[in-house]
Amino acid sequence: MSVFETIKNRYSVRKYKDQPVEDEKLEKILEAARLAPTGTNSQAFKVYVIDVKKHIDKIKEVYTKDWILDAPYILAVVSKANDAWIRQWDAKNINEIDATIVMDHMILTATELGLGTCYIAAFHERALIDLLDLPEEYHPVLITPLGYADSEPVKNSRKDLNDLVEYV
Repeated sequence: MSVFETIKNRYSVRKYKDQPVEDEKLEKILEAARLAPTGTNSQAFKVYVIDVKKHIDKIKEVYTKDWILDAPYILAVVSKANDAWIRQWDAKNINEIDATIVMDHMILTATELGLGTCYIAAFHERALIDLLDLPEEYHPVLITPLGYADSEPVKNSRKDLNDLVEYV
């Protein structure tokens, strides 16, 4: 599958099969995270692989929709803002941008491998910090369930390219 085909095939999965993810596939997804570009190659992030069955009660505090509990794993990307690149002219810290790139690499790799995911930013941060026992210098940015989809893609409408792109 080409990168463009993978992008076209990716959709938000909200129903998962009771089927484990092979270790080789999980490792490839995590390798994609490691290879993701970050500002000045700071690599100011970590990925946490959460075994859903081991942490059901705590996950319910992190995210209130029960469908997430069907996936075998949840991947969490956390960033370490103090180690990320900061734009000198306006002091913008790009740690969350870097973390999002990391998540995107993992999600597209998962799609290529036939696995489902769903970007989630609407989680309870304090509950996730507690679940992961995060050191103070890290903060969660995004999570995604990871597993085999038990649903069909929903066709979402997209704006016309002319509404999204400006040539200057």
